[in-house]
Amino acid sequence: MSEISLFKRSIAELIGTYVLVFLGTGSVVTAVLLVQGASRIPENTFNVGLNIEAWFAIGIAFAIAIIAMIYAFGHISGTHINPAVSIALWATGRFPAKDMMGYIVAQLIGASLASFTIVAILGSRAVDTGLGATAMFDGVSYSQAMLCEAVATFFLMLTIMGSSVDKRAPAGFAGLAIGLVVAADIIVVGNITGSSLNPARTFGPYLADFMLGGTNFWWQFPIYIIGPIVGALVAAFVYDYVTELKSCE
Repeated sequence: MSEISLFKRSIAELIGTYVLVFLGTGSVVTAVLLVQGASRIPENTFNVGLNIEAWFAIGIAFAIAIIAMIYAFGHISGTHINPAVSIALWATGRFPAKDMMGYIVAQLIGASLASFTIVAILGSRAVDTGLGATAMFDGVSYSQAMLCEAVATFFLMLTIMGSSVDKRAPAGFAGLAIGLVVAADIIVVGNITGSSLNPARTFGPYLADFMLGGTNFWWQFPIYIIGPIVGALVAAFVYDYVTELKSCE
């Protein structure tokens, strides 16, 4: 069987990231619209209007999108749908440098198209919700947010390495494992940083918000670049170190 071209694999990455951001951030927009106008506890700044049930629903929406795309395109492009994952796989020698730019550009385009599609469907009220853009919440510093994203992405990349990349893993369970760890990350740290774990997932809503008159969050973008990339790199190298097999002499 001939190798699938970079162009076709990049299209798979674009579509996969589009579905991830449309369903994932779309669930955030829907949740915010549903609770809009609900009373908040003034003295509790940790309460942003979404209760734990809403965060659970958002986490499951992201999980379903990831699970579906892994099973749809995993055998085509590997379903990275995340620049941090592509970079970590490249750094550990599992992804060629010549394919890197095509994948990352496709991921950013897919995420951006998804955010603009949400606005096309819901109109300006979607922009008013922030389009599911990730941002630091009250009481969270820049360094804390970056650490949070790194730790959460570490869990994600470790799961990817163990369930998908490692050929010794049981076949057929990668999508479920990866989707569920993302859901868990969102449930736990969604109210801290928005739980991006993915520079492309943050880029799409930021771009649409900026171009359509929403909040300008670009000053926080380094959090969602450095945090996820560092977390993914550490996870990939730690996994390789822990699972390295040496012959006994």
